[in-house]
Amino acid sequence: MAKVLIADDDPMILRLLDVSLSAAGHTVVTAADGREALELIEQDTPDIVVLDGMMPELGGLEALQSLKNAKSTADLPVILMTARAEEDDIAKGLELGATLYLVKPFPPKELVAAVERLTA
Repeated sequence: MAKVLIADDDPMILRLLDVSLSAAGHTVVTAADGREALELIEQDTPDIVVLDGMMPELGGLEALQSLKNAKSTADLPVILMTARAEEDDIAKGLELGATLYLVKPFPPKELVAAVERLTA
C-alpha cells in the first residue's frame, strides 16, 4: 500500500479523502496548504501526492512546480484536484507535470483507484 500526502485547505475534503484512502489500506498524511505539503515532503517523501489546485499560502500549481523542479521529487507522481474544469486549466496542470488531473467534485473511490494505479 502507498503513503499518500493530500493537501487541501478544506478540512472536510481532507477528512473524506483521508478516510477513503485509509480504508483502502493506504497511509495518509495531510496538509492544509502547499507550503505545509512541501515541508512534509521534504521530511519524509510519500509515494504519491494529491494537491488541491487552489489553496491559500501556496496553491497546488505552485507546489507542483516546486516538486517537479527539485531533483529529489521530479519523478514523484502528483494528482492535481481542482474545481477548475476549463480545457486551458487542465492543459496547464498537465504541462506543469501533474500525473493526473481530477475535476472536483469526484467520487472518493475514483481517487483511491487512481492512487492504486499510479503506485502499483
